[in-house]
Amino acid sequence: MELRQLQYFVAVVEEGGFTRAAARLHLAQPGVSAQIRQLERELGQPLLDRSGRTVTTTEVGRAVLTHARAALASVEEIRQTVDEFSGLLRGRVRVGLISGAGTRRFDLASLLADFHDAHPQVEISLTEETAERMLGALLGGALDIAVTGLADERPPAGLSYRLVIDDPLVAAVAPGDPLLAADAGRTSVPLAALRERPLISLPRGTGLRGVLERACAQAGFRPRIAFEASVLPVLARLAARGLGVAVVPALPAHEASAAGLRTLEITGPRLRGRVALAWRTEGPAGPAARALLERLRTVLPEPGSRREPPATPRTGNARPAADGGPDHQAAGA
Repeated sequence: MELRQLQYFVAVVEEGGFTRAAARLHLAQPGVSAQIRQLERELGQPLLDRSGRTVTTTEVGRAVLTHARAALASVEEIRQTVDEFSGLLRGRVRVGLISGAGTRRFDLASLLADFHDAHPQVEISLTEETAERMLGALLGGALDIAVTGLADERPPAGLSYRLVIDDPLVAAVAPGDPLLAADAGRTSVPLAALRERPLISLPRGTGLRGVLERACAQAGFRPRIAFEASVLPVLARLAARGLGVAVVPALPAHEASAAGLRTLEITGPRLRGRVALAWRTEGPAGPAARALLERLRTVLPEPGSRREPPATPRTGNARPAADGGPDHQAAGA
């Protein structure tokens, strides 16, 4: 049994297939498959179920996976111990992002690039997923850090949060929408008024969708979701064409007007779209991940603060996008 075989096995499980695992390992797919076959022959048991579209572990494979990860972690700790004596930071950091995380409010791409420039031996792996799946990946050890939308005010047991965005949610409608018929000057709408309306929302599993569904359940009805999209500007465009009521984070008046929308604050109850930096409470396992987490906690602004992330040469002069405002693309996703 060789260490690289365990590394290949873990990669295939985490990536859900041989092709993606080979790309992650920068190897040819047949070589990865052959090494795992050799490992299975040596152990005398199949570790992977290859019958479906996605490769999964067998019962034996699930048991072996725990020990394989522990063995790789022990080897990594040996490397890290030696690196600490030489002052070198290296390793791999797995970061989860919600769609639209690279917005003007926090230019995460530049922050990660600057960290990599300072620590070129650190490999940063990025995964874009829904909030629900990212929180599960954090708890399961498949991610080290995540920038995620929140459906609940409190983190699940074992995770810690630091809020990055905390915006009210609004109902965005076209100027001729029935919600405005009785009072064209109204600025708010009770949640109950959306009971029979077609709603436009982010997909299930996102933080914003979780907030909406939970509030509707408490009010005694199920939201009637007519359209879903994974990025907020698309929701705004659908609402502007009169296809329904988009539930989105609050937009500045000038951006809503430019998009052909009126926004009404949702009340009874008031809903919030929150995005947070999340990590396991005991902290990431490796020094590289711990260093990146500390960097992000330092530079990402907290809601309501006037502190902005440090400017970098990569960002240039950011300007509002014409499709609904880059500052609001990530909130609650």
